[in-house]
Amino acid sequence: MNSNHRLLLKGNEAAVHGAILAGCECFFGYPITPASEIAHAASELFPKLGRVFLQAESELAAINMVFGAAASGKRAMTASSGLGISLKQEGVSYIATCELPAVIVDIMRAGPGLGNIGPEQSDYNQVVKGGGHGSYKCIVLAPNSAQEMCDLTILAFDLADTYRIPVYVLTDGVIGQMMESVTLSEPKPRKSIPEWALAGTRETRRNVITSIYLAYDDQEKVNLRLQEKYAEIARNEQRFEAHMIDDADLVLVGYGIISRLLISAADILRRKGIKAGVLRPITLFPFPKDVLRSLAKENTSFLCVEMSNGQMVDDIRLSIECSRPVHLYTRMGGNVPSVEEIVNESVKVACNLTIES
Repeated sequence: MNSNHRLLLKGNEAAVHGAILAGCECFFGYPITPASEIAHAASELFPKLGRVFLQAESELAAINMVFGAAASGKRAMTASSGLGISLKQEGVSYIATCELPAVIVDIMRAGPGLGNIGPEQSDYNQVVKGGGHGSYKCIVLAPNSAQEMCDLTILAFDLADTYRIPVYVLTDGVIGQMMESVTLSEPKPRKSIPEWALAGTRETRRNVITSIYLAYDDQEKVNLRLQEKYAEIARNEQRFEAHMIDDADLVLVGYGIISRLLISAADILRRKGIKAGVLRPITLFPFPKDVLRSLAKENTSFLCVEMSNGQMVDDIRLSIECSRPVHLYTRMGGNVPSVEEIVNESVKVACNLTIES
């Protein structure tokens, strides 16, 4: 795979190219629509480059293979969609507690239950809030283009190593299936085996990686250490993209494909005389609460647009500390809201603002 040139790729395929450029050595997965191209591309590219691709017998097996590879100091990843991500949650909790770096790509589909293969954003709670047992968190990156599927996957591996934490690349089925031009960067240098790993060498033979602490005080110390790490991540790693927010009376908030629709909607609203802007969270954990809080001025309201029952909206409300109204517009079942729908809902919110003023 050559770098510094452009390829026409699906978002799913771009994530695999990003993983390879990041030095990922192992992919373990099980295909599921609308994420299947990730496994397909990895099965083609990883062996050609002398790296490991293994189609596991199940999602549970895949995440535990990631656990083992990460414990040995390898850069490892897996990918799935909602149902498969649910099955991985126990393993993710183990990986987080053992403080191992790993990358998980989740291309969200409609649910609950078996649902369908349409795009949705309803995995937010189980991914951002920690769907497994215990008080753990994962860093969550939310790309909104094929280019970002590549770039944020590279970043995911760097953050995973920096903080020794699982990192999700979370987006909806539209971004995963969308085909766009992607510019590839230079590959990262191969990383050395970290000193904490179980690498099968004399130097690492005494290392211990575990998530079980039978003494209550020992388990509490582990939890306190993890919470300190999450607080550090929250201070240092908030990422977002802003569009016309400096003078906005109405801030539209969304991620994934929604964020691209919001920019078009905001441009139309400006032409209608409504001062709208867009705030796109790039990190869902840590949530960009600082910028949201700074936008919560006296005359500002927020409209959260999601393809779910409204899961991110709670984080917006917590961020601004309920100082201003936060409205919600949703579609579900695989339906993507149109720009016209978003504009109409925004006009209703703006009219209410005028009446309240």
